[in-house]
Amino acid sequence: MQPQDPPPYSGSLLVAHPGLHDPNFRKTIILISAHDEEDGSLGVIINRPTGQTLGELNDDYTFGPLAHVPVYEGGPVQKDQVLLVAWHWIPESAAFRVYFGVSEDKVQSLMAEQPGIEVRAFLGYSGWSEGQLETERKQNAWLVVPISGHLMEGLDGPAMWREILASTSPELIFLADAPDDPTRN
Repeated sequence: MQPQDPPPYSGSLLVAHPGLHDPNFRKTIILISAHDEEDGSLGVIINRPTGQTLGELNDDYTFGPLAHVPVYEGGPVQKDQVLLVAWHWIPESAAFRVYFGVSEDKVQSLMAEQPGIEVRAFLGYSGWSEGQLETERKQNAWLVVPISGHLMEGLDGPAMWREILASTSPELIFLADAPDDPTRN
């Protein structure tokens, strides 16, 4: 299966192909925030929850408005850095708005102004150098999926990956359901 021309990478989701076995990206979905042919790409893994909140991760947030923000593994780069990201789907205009790498003050302001906004904290991020993502795409490591509201709601972890994969590329679902070790089948 050859990849077709992808939609623009920025503001899209990268869905890991079931054959991608790199432990950093196996069964992941990455929200791409920025992509430039010369500078590369930047994003965060959105389906690897750590099971913690900011308040549990850092005492500085224990009693503040960000205490209950869930923490996710954002990627293999700078895992000691916390990156705040917020987004919301605007159904009336079929638009998706992302606030990537915003300050604590900005997140608090967004939470007050837009009560339904999704806010997440990410430990680290995912990045690709010039041409690297395009090369991986040609090797069928990733599917590029435009964002729509229903794709970002209700699921998390591997279930989210499987659901988006099934809705994007139903022919790949048999690979998604295959055991990691086929000898155990």
